[in-house]
Amino acid sequence: MDWDARVVRGREAARALAWTEAYDALGAADAERPLDTADLELLAEAADMLGQCDDAVALLRRAYTAHAEAGAVGRALRCGYWLCKALAWGGEFAQSGAWLARARRLAATEPGCAECAYLVLLEVELHFRAGEFTQMLEAVNRLPDAARPGTDPDLAAGTTMTRGLALVSNGAVAAGLAELDDAMMTVAEGGVSARCTGMIYCVVIGACQELQELRRAQEWSEALAEWCAAQPDFTGAYRGLCRVHRVALLQLGGAWPDAVREARLACAQLTAGYGEGAAGGAFYQLAELHRLRGEFTDAERAYRDTLHHGWDAQPGLALLWLARGRREEATAAIRRALAETMEPMRRARLLPAAVEILLADPADGPREAAPAADELRAIARDHGAVALHAMAGQAAGAVRLADGAAREALPPLREAGRLWRELDVPYEAARVGVLVGLACRALGDEGSAGLELDAARQVFERLGADPDVTRVRRLAPGPGGPPPSPLSPRELEVVRLIARGRSNHAIAAELVLSEKTVARHISNIFTKLEVTSRTAAAAYAFEHGLVERDASA
Repeated sequence: MDWDARVVRGREAARALAWTEAYDALGAADAERPLDTADLELLAEAADMLGQCDDAVALLRRAYTAHAEAGAVGRALRCGYWLCKALAWGGEFAQSGAWLARARRLAATEPGCAECAYLVLLEVELHFRAGEFTQMLEAVNRLPDAARPGTDPDLAAGTTMTRGLALVSNGAVAAGLAELDDAMMTVAEGGVSARCTGMIYCVVIGACQELQELRRAQEWSEALAEWCAAQPDFTGAYRGLCRVHRVALLQLGGAWPDAVREARLACAQLTAGYGEGAAGGAFYQLAELHRLRGEFTDAERAYRDTLHHGWDAQPGLALLWLARGRREEATAAIRRALAETMEPMRRARLLPAAVEILLADPADGPREAAPAADELRAIARDHGAVALHAMAGQAAGAVRLADGAAREALPPLREAGRLWRELDVPYEAARVGVLVGLACRALGDEGSAGLELDAARQVFERLGADPDVTRVRRLAPGPGGPPPSPLSPRELEVVRLIARGRSNHAIAAELVLSEKTVARHISNIFTKLEVTSRTAAAAYAFEHGLVERDASA
């Protein structure tokens, strides 16, 4: 095949998203005779899409230099943008900064050039990484109108996406989501390069997940899956990062085997030397799946890999420690994580785990967990995402149930279960079902409790959530299960102390309650156990194993 035929073949393959063929054909032509700058950029994009970091960087340097020497400043700045991003993906942040400085000097020679906006996009990205959200928005306000006729499609889409991310980061969630949706529509209409399309998918889906906008994230994830399926050669860093986002959504949707497979692929892809900075996210998602499935040793190893790649392993690691009986370490870890985290949406990731871990303390759990549940409810009210309201209701119901207020726990739990089912998040819906069952049991409705627990068990068994299956089987009445307790977790604590001969004053001091609250709990205990004295309550508790079961838990 002659040189011209190879180039034509490479161009056609790139248009068909056949990246390996495009890379091979254009690479062979370039080895025989240097490509012109347009084809050199196309070869660099093919290398980028295949995860060939070093080649992509070398090709973009050549294209940048050729454009700059020819006086094509705008085209050089476009190459400089992708070059800086490729270097950053490869962990070469100093070199990326050096090329950004070089591009700024070139831009100063033609200040009216539209492509100068590419450098502003890089500046905004640096502010975002540093958590400088105010400066991020200030920089975005210097960007030109993305919809201006004749604007480079990649620049237009990238500008809209970046503006949306800046608005979201500064609390203007509704306006920011509208911009992100607009960027996705621009991608869907075509004309945007493949690497820009991958970048926008990753940023938009990631932002939606951060905001707990699960419906949006699921919708765009389905579109991403179709786009990726059309180009099986796409194995670059954005493909790996897209996989990380997809894993989280597959996990929420209950497709755990698919999620595990995608997580392992993402880990392998992002540790191949291109995009390793994002590998921690892949290992974290893999660790979460291992934890939920009861594969605790594998989970611990994956959390360590998460930390090795510079990512925070919380709240998952604290929940793993709790599952392994290391409650004090879990409590210290989640408290530390909350103390270090100020941004509300990031705190919203930690607060549900904080409630669960703090409630594991039989003495102080409800008192300490209540502020975390209240904060989560406030975040849900301010941001409005359905998943946030589900999380807040679940946390509030768990706290009320643990505090002996089963009747008051049921409304937020019922609402949380409804919202999780609407979002098609079966695992969380089943966890809420367990709490509903326990609340029904505390109110003496054992028939409903059994149905709720059985329904939750079936979901856990289908998902492969072995620790939850074991727990529900322990809770369920019947052969092999303990006799149901009519008492709430807090009432079990009170009756345990009654059985030890503690006075109301001593119980109040140990559980950090008022004596009036203790008296109310004791009155409820007498009613539920159908006894009239503390001695009879203690005898009933010992006889029916209530005290022993509570202590062993």
